Amino acid sequence: MKLSILDQSPIPEGKTAADALKDSLELAQAGEKYGYSRFWVTEHHDMPGLACSAPEILLSYIGALTHKIRIGSGALLLPHYKPYKVAEQFNMLASLFPGRIDLGIGRAPGGSAEATSALSDAFLQQVYKMPELADELLHFLHADFPEENIFSKITAAPVPQTSPVPWVLGTSAKSAKLAAERGMAYAFGQFMSDKEGTEILSIYNDNFIPSKSLKVPMSLLTINAVCAETAEKAREIAESSLLWKINASIGTGGKVPSKEQAKKYFKKHSTKSSSGQLSSNFIIGNPAEVKDQLIGLQQKYKTDELMILTIAHDIRDRINSYELIARAILE
Repeated sequence: MKLSILDQSPIPEGKTAADALKDSLELAQAGEKYGYSRFWVTEHHDMPGLACSAPEILLSYIGALTHKIRIGSGALLLPHYKPYKVAEQFNMLASLFPGRIDLGIGRAPGGSAEATSALSDAFLQQVYKMPELADELLHFLHADFPEENIFSKITAAPVPQTSPVPWVLGTSAKSAKLAAERGMAYAFGQFMSDKEGTEILSIYNDNFIPSKSLKVPMSLLTINAVCAETAEKAREIAESSLLWKINASIGTGGKVPSKEQAKKYFKKHSTKSSSGQLSSNFIIGNPAEVKDQLIGLQQKYKTDELMILTIAHDIRDRINSYELIARAILE
C-alpha cells in the first residue's frame, strides 16, 4: 500500500499563517523521511484557519527543500483561472523539480462568495465549463492543440522533460467521469464526503479511457486519520480538529484550538460528546488499530494508495501521527 499526505496548512491557535506554512514544509520533510509517496497542498481563500491561498508558491518552497517526494496541488481550483497560466505554473514547477509534480484540479470555490467574486468573474459559468477547461489545460500540458486552433501557436513554457501528472479531485460521479473520460488520475475525497466512494471509484475505473497522461486507471482515497501511542491520546488530539469543524459549521471558525480548549468544550457540552462524532468521521487509534482500519479501507475501495489528512493543534502531534502510521504499514 502507498501512503501519501494531504496538508491544508492549518493555523494553530496562538500561531500565525507564516508559522503554519513553515509547519507544512516540516511535515513534507518528515513525510519524505518516513516513506510517503506524495505531499499535496490545498487552496483556500480568506479562511482564517487555513494559510495556503497559492499552492504553486508553497510547492516551490517545499520542492526546493525536499528531494524525492512527489508534490502537488490538492487541488488547484481551475474555474478561477485560465488554463494557460496554470499550465505555465506547473510546467515551471516540473522543470524545477523533474518527475515530482502532480497537478490536481478541482471545481470548488475554496472560500466565501465575496472571495470568489474578488478572484474571478462568472465563477458558476466557469464551473459549468469545467470539462472544456480541463480539455484546454491538457492540450497546453501536452502541446497538442489541433493545428487550426489559435492556441496551437503558443507554448506553456518552460516545457519540462517530464510533464506534470494531471489529477481530478472530487466527491461525485461527475468528477469521476471527467477524470475517466480524459484519461486523468482520480482522487476521491472521502474525508469531506458522506457519499459511498466505492461506487464512485467503480464509475471511474469502468469508464477510464487511456490517454497521453495515463494508460491505465490510477486513483487514491483521501481520509482523515489521527494516530498516537494510545487510542485515548489519539482521541484527545482529534478533538481539536472536531471542535475546529464544529466552530466552522456554526460560523465561528478560526484557528485550530488547542487540546486543552477542546477538552474544556466537550466537558462543558457533555451532550455533544466527541466520541460518536469522531468514530464516524475519523480513523483514530493506536498504530495497530489505525493499521487495521486503513487496510480495511484499502480492501473496500480496491485502491493501492491512501492519502491521509491529519489536523491537530501541535505540529509535533501531526508529525508523530504520520510517523506511527508509516512504521505500522510501510516498514
